[in-house]
Amino acid sequence: MKNQKELKRWSFTILRIIIGWHFLYEGIAKLFNPNWSSASYLMESKWLFSGFFHWLISDSTTLQIVDFLNIWGLLIIGLCLFIGIFTRIACISGALLLLLYYVANPPFVYSSIPSVSHFYIINYNLIEAAVLLVLATFSDNYLYGIHRLIAFRHSRRMNKKFPPVDNHELLEGHDTSRRELIKNLAVIPLFGAVFFGMAKKRGWISFEEDNLAARTDGITGASLYLGRDYSIHELKGEVPSGKIKDITLSRIMIGGNLISGFAHSRDLIYVSTWLKKYHTDEKVIETLWLCQACGINTAILRCDEDTIRILDKFWRRGGKVQWLAQTYPGEDDLTNIKMAIDNGAIGAFVQGNIADTIVFNNQIEHLRKPVEYIRNQGLITGTAAHSLSVPKACVENGINVDFYMKTFHHMNYPSAEATPFDPSDPYLPAQNTPLSIWCMGDKATEDFFRENTTPWIAFKVLAAGAIKPEEGFRHTFEGGADFACVGMFDFQVIENANTAYAILNSDMKRERNWYS
Repeated sequence: MKNQKELKRWSFTILRIIIGWHFLYEGIAKLFNPNWSSASYLMESKWLFSGFFHWLISDSTTLQIVDFLNIWGLLIIGLCLFIGIFTRIACISGALLLLLYYVANPPFVYSSIPSVSHFYIINYNLIEAAVLLVLATFSDNYLYGIHRLIAFRHSRRMNKKFPPVDNHELLEGHDTSRRELIKNLAVIPLFGAVFFGMAKKRGWISFEEDNLAARTDGITGASLYLGRDYSIHELKGEVPSGKIKDITLSRIMIGGNLISGFAHSRDLIYVSTWLKKYHTDEKVIETLWLCQACGINTAILRCDEDTIRILDKFWRRGGKVQWLAQTYPGEDDLTNIKMAIDNGAIGAFVQGNIADTIVFNNQIEHLRKPVEYIRNQGLITGTAAHSLSVPKACVENGINVDFYMKTFHHMNYPSAEATPFDPSDPYLPAQNTPLSIWCMGDKATEDFFRENTTPWIAFKVLAAGAIKPEEGFRHTFEGGADFACVGMFDFQVIENANTAYAILNSDMKRERNWYS
């Protein structure tokens, strides 16, 4: 019977130590990784209290508090469980923390994705929480650990007032005390050994490697790693904003390739397919949350069913990123514009190729009609263009827009140098030329807007990735644009936000006033 009790006590002690090490490991890994953040895990929340979890990442200060509590909660709970002190409190606290992880991202949300750690309703977080609740039913001094040692020492001191009957009892008591000491302190060398092994593995104490970063599973719960490009803690500040009429818009906006899958990758025709495979609904929503956390409050997206479906999901979860809709009106067909208005767009504009064609064919009334319709519905209205002939035609024909969207980038990159002009429109590439340039006259564009007070949103500012963001953003804002539309992946959002923040807060050589 005594052996069975010892076996039970040791079994549950080992179980407590294992779970304690899991918590401790996760806490230490996050503490020594300055780029870790809970932002991505909270972004993915889509069940109970998802609005609250999303709110937590909307402010950088709040997020830092959440990260601090998460890291030190894991460390303290893990240490208490590992060495066996305050175990009941640690078990209950650990179970509650794991249940929070479970509620934030329950396994059935990802049930369509096979996973070794998700079993539809059950996952490792729920299993570990249940074990901790079982361990919480034991008294603190039942299992081996520091608390049991302290309790044993205390009981020995209390028993000293009653001296032993003979030397045999004295020796037996001394032997029992020594065995208890060894059993309860056994976790200390174990802790040292596993910590050394962890540090060695992760490169913290390696002479050959300099602080290697280790990646852990980003879905299973307490384990979450965000790569360098994901870390919200690297954000220098929220992207500055301006206004078009009474609508506040971030100076950089995320572009529509996020959903549409149109990748201007020149002759690499398969890239658009890859882009669509990568940008699942959840990946788009995650990217929008990341934009929101960085102060990028506007997305310029196509008006189609895919966009509306994804934005509806995002907004239902508490997202606040605004939709500026790219629309496709026909001669007498405004159905696409009505779709944007009915589904929450804060503004709309005529797509660039359509506007270019209208002006080229001298059908200016086909541009006036959709612009006036959008304005009459109470939205901010504009037109996009690849050719400078479009905004010039609007000025000449009295078409009043709230903003222009115009391509703008320099031509100092290899594929731009070989692109001839179109003789019928000096602001467009020649016909049958591989699409490698989108702004044939950046100086002419800059001169036009210097004399125009309408807010200007520049797009194609990086020439489909041919120009580095720092170079392209500076050229854009110093050239007079009030806003920049930029296509970006999730792993580029923070870098682009930091780049824009630094440039917009620097001493720019900008001649045009800000008209927003």
